[in-house]
Amino acid sequence: MRFNQFILGVLFMIIGPAVMNAQTVKGIVTDENGQALPYSNVVDKATSLGVTTDGNGNFEITVKGFPVTLIAKYVGYQNKNIEVANANAAIVFKLDPTNSLDEVVVTGNRSKVRSVLNSAVPIDKLYAEDLKSSGQVTFDKMLAYKIPSFNSSSQAISDATAHFDPADLRGLGPSRTLVLVNGKRKNQSALVYINDTPGKGEVGTDMKSIPFSAIERVEVLRDGASSQYGSDAIAGVVNIILKKQTNFTEVSLTSGVTSQGDGFNFGADFNSGFKIADKGFVNFNLSYLDQNRTNRAGKPGKDDLFGVASNDAQWGDWLSRNPDLGMTIGLPDSKMGALVVNAEYPLSDITTLYAFGDVNIRKGTSFALYRAPYWVSDPNNLLHDAGTTYNGFQPTFNTDVFDNLGSIGIKSTLFGFNSDFSLTAGSNKVDYTVRNSLNVSLGANSPTEFDTGGYTFSQLVGNADFSRTFDKVTFGFGTELRREQFEARAGQEESYVGGGAQSFPGLQPANALKKDRSNVGVYTTLDYDVSEAFLIGGSIRYENYSDFGDNLSWKVNSRYKLNNDIVVRASYSTGFRAPALHQIYLSNIQTLVSGGTVSNQGTFNNIDPAVRELGVPQLDAETSRNASTGITFRSGANFSASVDFYHIKVKDRVLFSGEVGFDGDDATTNPVEEVLLDNDITSMKFFINAVNTKTKGVDVVLNYKNLELGNGKLEFSLASNIATTKIDGQIATPAILKANGYDIFNRKEQGRILSARPNTKILLGTNYDLKKASVIFNNTYFGEVTWQHATDVSKDQTFAGKVITDLGVSYKFTSTISANVMVNNLFNVYPDAINTKGDVVTDLGGRFKYPWEVNQFGFSGTTFTAGLNFKF
Repeated sequence: MRFNQFILGVLFMIIGPAVMNAQTVKGIVTDENGQALPYSNVVDKATSLGVTTDGNGNFEITVKGFPVTLIAKYVGYQNKNIEVANANAAIVFKLDPTNSLDEVVVTGNRSKVRSVLNSAVPIDKLYAEDLKSSGQVTFDKMLAYKIPSFNSSSQAISDATAHFDPADLRGLGPSRTLVLVNGKRKNQSALVYINDTPGKGEVGTDMKSIPFSAIERVEVLRDGASSQYGSDAIAGVVNIILKKQTNFTEVSLTSGVTSQGDGFNFGADFNSGFKIADKGFVNFNLSYLDQNRTNRAGKPGKDDLFGVASNDAQWGDWLSRNPDLGMTIGLPDSKMGALVVNAEYPLSDITTLYAFGDVNIRKGTSFALYRAPYWVSDPNNLLHDAGTTYNGFQPTFNTDVFDNLGSIGIKSTLFGFNSDFSLTAGSNKVDYTVRNSLNVSLGANSPTEFDTGGYTFSQLVGNADFSRTFDKVTFGFGTELRREQFEARAGQEESYVGGGAQSFPGLQPANALKKDRSNVGVYTTLDYDVSEAFLIGGSIRYENYSDFGDNLSWKVNSRYKLNNDIVVRASYSTGFRAPALHQIYLSNIQTLVSGGTVSNQGTFNNIDPAVRELGVPQLDAETSRNASTGITFRSGANFSASVDFYHIKVKDRVLFSGEVGFDGDDATTNPVEEVLLDNDITSMKFFINAVNTKTKGVDVVLNYKNLELGNGKLEFSLASNIATTKIDGQIATPAILKANGYDIFNRKEQGRILSARPNTKILLGTNYDLKKASVIFNNTYFGEVTWQHATDVSKDQTFAGKVITDLGVSYKFTSTISANVMVNNLFNVYPDAINTKGDVVTDLGGRFKYPWEVNQFGFSGTTFTAGLNFKF
């Protein structure tokens, strides 16, 4: 007993004074209008220990003694310090919004965190609420309605492309934008966009794989960054920063439908987290999205494409009963489920262990061209009930997508340097199934559902990064080791034998392969703050690839503050993009429209002897030169503006060639025709470095906050991108093909990189806050796009620019429950209708009413969306 009393006495002497001296401070955290900021953080500056405010912004914190300095923090607001003299003080933290130019960013400089204002390159920073205010349901579309130079629109009748939707920055194609998650390289998708859509022939990142509800913010670097981050960063970088919060649990429910009653969608998101021993954290996010199809098919009065008039004696009755020719054209059916986890744990004062990852599963159904009964015969009536009339069929293209990313690393201090060691693995797998179809050559034995094969792309990346600041100099260096693998899997035999499954003959054993490569990169960066106003910096990176060789890229940049509010900046860099493994090794047979009919076309990979004998060289890296200059300006805490000009030259762009087929001369056979005959196809395509381009543009961003209007406050933003891309010099057509009169990249194909995306986009957004209500009113101008005919300029068509208006209202019933209603495309605006001008291939005989080979904003019309949000 005496021993126990002795221990208790010692413990009392140790902790007793601390307990006796501990004091409690109470208060509230609000915004500049006095509205509570629930779940904000209040921290004791001396101990770094803190608490989270409740749903009404109130807090209660225990401190050791007085005076004490407390710090209040909330995302999007400036931190505020208050010195508290005693426990009787009633503490009120009133936080002011952060000026957008003062926002801190981690992208664009691998050695030192800087603000948007202090960065030498243009960077946009968007929080989750900014993305949500777009009213869109997927992350790629949210960015498209928030970043003028970022484009992504839904595709239709384009096989797997309809489930990925190519996205690009500054009109340079999906391949030239690098996507990072928490600063680590995200794997590319397994898909090559080989259909007639924007981005044809390119490989992008699956932008749908990260649900926006898991995102804290997105930083978009609008400048070449190959010397810092490696391949693919010619146009810029999209860095997705995952949520870290553990203060509350958030549940969001959304649902929407178009004004035509189709396209119903339902989404549910759950985000929560917890602390680990009051030091580390785990945040996790669950998401589900169900998107139903839309249909905006054309209704032609005739079908010139296949030579059947509307009054045809045999098929006129069927045409009258099927004015849309049986087509379904629009958004595909899609279901998505995703899990995202982000975690950190400090092992010591200088060492932190971190890990994050995501798993995304999507199942989708899109549609192919309807096989009219006069087009494809089926004497066995396999796709219709016994005893019924054969009426044709529309095959479906079904995709199973599995995307995952995992990264683990440790940050510490090593020999005075900040160090970051990490290992990141990621993959994207897509499997294809064709349903409601048949293989005519198999007759009554044909299945009506086919496993047509699939693709997988995976990567393993190891990074070691170091940085240190010496007075005015910040020095960084590091290395990256990467292993990539591309796999193509054959479909079941019935999917490719004979003529193959209608709409998409399966991948054949000859197309199946598994190829990999490795590369090593080393880089160094140096920033010198000559003075508080003047910064100069640069970076150099060397990369060596196991399959095509090496590359050296570099960058110099500078920033000068004319005063505290005006900054000028400039950069010049070289860059590169390694040809994707997919582009090197992809081969298949595909059913497409060619020469006024539907036929099988072959894609030959770059190592195939057939294309090498035609003079197509081994694929090599694209290289670039990027020059930019800009100015930023702010007036007080509320107004900011930036203007940035850029000029990007890309050399040896990798192209997916146009159709190379029979020349119409039956008397002789040229080398190309020999390949076609040997493979029983009507035309062939391949990848080749064959074109140089020049892109010039300007980005303008204006923001104004806290404009008092009535009893509320108005915020508005104006952002625009104006750019043009031109082909520089001649197309590098191999000599054998040129000698036989082949144009491997005709006007139609050129149009995909010149005018398939709007060259002008302007965003005007306003947000009016009135107590618990908020009104969002956005207008987005999508500039004109032009479809170019392969040979006849008179058959080109330009689709006029249009304004899409979005209106939304949100209301906070309590500090934990809110609701919102959004009307996207309020005035039901559609693109111009296709005018064939005598060329029926552009609308496939009237099947398409709206453009599909060039694209501005899709063609779903007005969409109504409502949502509920709960925090607890």
